[in-house]
Amino acid sequence: MPALPALSLAAVPGRRTPTLELAREIERRGFPGIYCPSVGDSLALCEALAFVTSEIRFGTSISPIYTRHPSEFASAASFIHEISGGRFIFGAGVSHAATMERLGVTAGRPLADMRKFVDDLKSAPRAGELPPIMLATLRRGMIRLAEEIADGMVLANAARSQVGASLGALTDAARDGDFFIGCMTPTCVNDDKQAAAAVNRRTLTRYAMLPNYRNYWREAGYEEEMAGVEAAMRVNDMDGIARALSDRWLADTTLFGSAAEVREGIEAWFDAGIKTPIIVPSSASGGQFVAFEEFFSIWE
Repeated sequence: MPALPALSLAAVPGRRTPTLELAREIERRGFPGIYCPSVGDSLALCEALAFVTSEIRFGTSISPIYTRHPSEFASAASFIHEISGGRFIFGAGVSHAATMERLGVTAGRPLADMRKFVDDLKSAPRAGELPPIMLATLRRGMIRLAEEIADGMVLANAARSQVGASLGALTDAARDGDFFIGCMTPTCVNDDKQAAAAVNRRTLTRYAMLPNYRNYWREAGYEEEMAGVEAAMRVNDMDGIARALSDRWLADTTLFGSAAEVREGIEAWFDAGIKTPIIVPSSASGGQFVAFEEFFSIWE
């Protein structure tokens, strides 16, 4: 049987208890990890996972560094690390300036802010033993910083064709050792490939509106697509943004189609150097729980 990926799991209001039941099912089925995005409170979800699971590894992917004081993050991360028996990894990132502005937070320089955050986290008094730390990364500067000051890195919405160049920023020791290398990839399983592609395109349209992602995808060879996105943004044409995102780009950044196509895509991510592919399931016919059932079915 092919190697299994990890899974991304979020808990939304009104469905938190079923989400924990879903986490138990993910563990029962033998998946190697659960990683919780910044939707809602990923630290709270991870604390719950420490109690409702017994063996699976899990972590935040990510917690935005500006939303709490580092000492508060340190205490919470240390608590989860201790009660989970060392199964927790604390993923942190700078998030996006637009997201932080909506929260009334002014983000600074990403590399400098991340370095200071990790320094403050590690020096927080009376926090206890910290878990491994991974950094949210896209471009090579943050990847190099992750190897220098942390225990891993996690990409999101990365282009598979660019992974080799991105991981070239790491030393052989990091690429071949225990350094965590993950990537969160939007995934939709459906025999109607066009319907599945449409789901992923909708998912990533809002990311295409963020300058750091456009810069990354431009670097990955999608200059024409990003120029089209920016032209559509200037006239507030949301449909135009989606149309600018080519099928080639979509196939490079997401997984969609039949069970066989998605399984082959996951193997390709492993082959590209991602040690822990993290599947972010979506469905053309329902919400998160339907998406998980569809994804589980491809391994049966």
